[in-house]
Formats: sequence, structure tokens, C-alpha cells
Amino acid sequence: MLLSAPARRSIARLSAGAVKSIGSTGTTPVACIIGVTNATLRKAAAAAVTKGQQQVPAQRAFSTAVRPRNTTTTTTRTTRAAYYSQEAQGKGQKAGNNKIWAFEEIQTLIEDPNRNVIIVDTREPGELASTGRIPTAINIPITTSPDSFFISEDEFEDRFGFPRPSKDSEVVFYCKAGVRSRGAAGLAREAGWEKVGEYPGSWLDWAARGGKVER
Repeated sequence: MLLSAPARRSIARLSAGAVKSIGSTGTTPVACIIGVTNATLRKAAAAAVTKGQQQVPAQRAFSTAVRPRNTTTTTTRTTRAAYYSQEAQGKGQKAGNNKIWAFEEIQTLIEDPNRNVIIVDTREPGELASTGRIPTAINIPITTSPDSFFISEDEFEDRFGFPRPSKDSEVVFYCKAGVRSRGAAGLAREAGWEKVGEYPGSWLDWAARGGKVER
């Protein structure tokens, strides 16, 4: 039986006490010391085992409480985003059921005060801080938040600080070069959005053609 360090120290103290008690009576035979000590050791060992068994549920509860959350779902959605992005790289402008937006259409869209289309920049916040964004666009970074269209509305707003586009609204995605925006469009469709569009030229096309910039 393997005892813990505290149990061994407790047994040692009990053993020393037993020997001291024997010495104070003037009785010194070795057999007597061994007999008392062994009995004491057996009692201490039994007490240590019982105490250890009583502590198991608490230890088990603690280990459950600190268990890290399962990240499988987020990882799967990151993989799906990468899959859609690879489709964009391998198939050029083909976008399935997604509406393809041109530079001129985006220009007209941002000037329309009655627009009902939401422009979504899928780049990372650091990229937006460096280059700016297309005016009126909201930022939903697809690389670090691939689950954005799957979490609850409250969780989305807590994370980003603004309401998520409703499922009946029309959304158009862009990124730097049209790759991540394809991934975001695919995930949005999986999550139930139907009016999904892409601006394949994305930021590189917008900046090269002198589009307005919001910082």
C-alpha cells in the first residue's frame, strides 16, 4: 500500500510517541516496542486509507470543475471556413448561390441611405486598424471567430458589441482578396442565412480603385 507523505509523517509521529511511552515506564524489551509500534502503525495506516477514501469525491468534483471546455465545435467550423476559402482559391469567381458584387455596386450601396444590405468585413481587427474599412461595414473576423453565425444573438452582441444581422437580412462579405469572405459566406449559409453575397475583389480591389475609406 502506497501512503501519501502526510500519512507517513503522521505514522512516524505516532510511532515516536509509542516508543517514548514505553521508555517512560522503564520497559525496554525490543519485542514490546515492535509490538506496540506495529499496532500503532496498523491503526494509523487504516485511518489514513479511510481519510483518503473520504476525500476522493471532493477531488473528483474539483477535477470536473476545472476541466477545459470542449473546443471541437469551434475547430470544426474553422475547418469548414478553410474549406470554403480553398474553394474560392481553386474555382475563381464561381460562388454557387451567392450573389457576386462588383466595385461599382458596392459604391452605389454605401451611398444609399435606404440600403437594406449589410456589408461585412471578415478581416481581423488589426487589419482594419491598419487600412480602414469600406464605409458602413461591420467587422466579423472569420479566422478567429468562425462560430459567429452559430452562437446565440446575446453571445454575439456580448462578443462584438453590436447586434448580429438577422437571418432575413441580405449580407455581402469581403476580406482582403476574396478568400476569407468566401469562407464566411459558406458558414453563413450553413447557419441559415439565405441572402448571401460576396465582393470577390475585396479590399485590394476597393483600395486600388480609389474607394472611400472609413477609419
